[in-house]
Amino acid sequence: MVNVGDKEATHRIAKAEGYITMQPPTLALIMQGGHKKGDVLGIARVAGIMATKKTADLIPLCHPIALTHVDIELTPVPDDSRVHCVVSVETTGQTGVEMEALMAVQVTLLTIYDMCKAVDRGMTIENIQLLEKSGGKSGHWKRD
Repeated sequence: MVNVGDKEATHRIAKAEGYITMQPPTLALIMQGGHKKGDVLGIARVAGIMATKKTADLIPLCHPIALTHVDIELTPVPDDSRVHCVVSVETTGQTGVEMEALMAVQVTLLTIYDMCKAVDRGMTIENIQLLEKSGGKSGHWKRD
C-alpha cells in the first residue's frame, strides 16, 4: 500500500457514472414499481452505498476510507431504454475516493441486473467512468 501518512487531509470528492441498457418492457417494469422483487432502484441505491464502504475489502492495496457522504442518482432514460447512474462520494482525508465512486456505480448497476435478469438477461452495463475528482495535491480534474 502506498504510504499516505504524510499527506495533508483535504476535502475530497469523486463523481462517476455508468448505464445499464435493457429491453423497453424491463425499464417500464422498473419505472412502474411493479417488479415482484420490490423497488429495484431503491434497493440498487442501497447496494451502491454499501459497496463504497467495502471498496478496500475488494480492491487490493486500496486504503480504507472514512466516508462523509455518498449520493446515488438513478435516472431512467426511456428514449434509450436504460438507467443512468451517477455517484458522488466525499471524504476529508489523505487519499481520494475515486475507487469508491467507481465501485458504487458498478455494484448499483449489477444490482439492477440481478433483480431484473429473470425478465431480461440481455441487459448491458456500459460506459462506467470517472467524471470528476477534487481535493488533494493533484487538485481538480474533470472529464471533457
